[in-house]
Amino acid sequence: MRIALIHALKHSIAPIEAAFAKAWPEARLMNLLDDSLSADLARDGRLNDAMTERFLALGDYAAATGANGILFTCSAFGPCIEAVAQAHAPMPVLKPNEAMIERAVKMGKRIGLLSTFPPTLISMPPEFPASVQVVPKLAEGALAALDRGDRAAHDRLIVEASKDLRDCDVIALTQFSIAATAPLVAEATGRLVVTTPDSAVDKLMKLLKAKA
Repeated sequence: MRIALIHALKHSIAPIEAAFAKAWPEARLMNLLDDSLSADLARDGRLNDAMTERFLALGDYAAATGANGILFTCSAFGPCIEAVAQAHAPMPVLKPNEAMIERAVKMGKRIGLLSTFPPTLISMPPEFPASVQVVPKLAEGALAALDRGDRAAHDRLIVEASKDLRDCDVIALTQFSIAATAPLVAEATGRLVVTTPDSAVDKLMKLLKAKA
């Protein structure tokens, strides 16, 4: 199976490759990175038709290479990814968070949403069912620390921010780039923690093995 991984942040590549290596090493991966997507969204503050067209072009390219499934790893672009999924049905096209959301809502009614990228905390809460309460929390400065290569500061800021979510049933780490902090967040908060890469690989594997 050939899986196209489409990224808006370079930091997302290593975590999803690690998740595939652990759970589905037989999958053949291809990476498409356009880090101007996240920069342009941060600048514009909202998704628009031009952004959707860019996502459709990426989806078309991935499909043309013979991909059996597409996984987007960028959590702030839900409507754009939905457009790609519609264009390429019935091929599995997954938003980065949908499998994690499915997992989180089975684990509790009050879900902490931890992110280092502000637009994610705008776009992602509506993806949850109305039956749960979502508590968004931004780890301010963490992404900038990661961008300058200071992973220790990145992880420390995430752990500090997570302490505000201790009254939640479960904490969802919204980005692939922060998945590795899951054990630290669990230790700091005493809460269950779910991550995007492991959930996404599990769902994609089930969808494609079911098709096969």
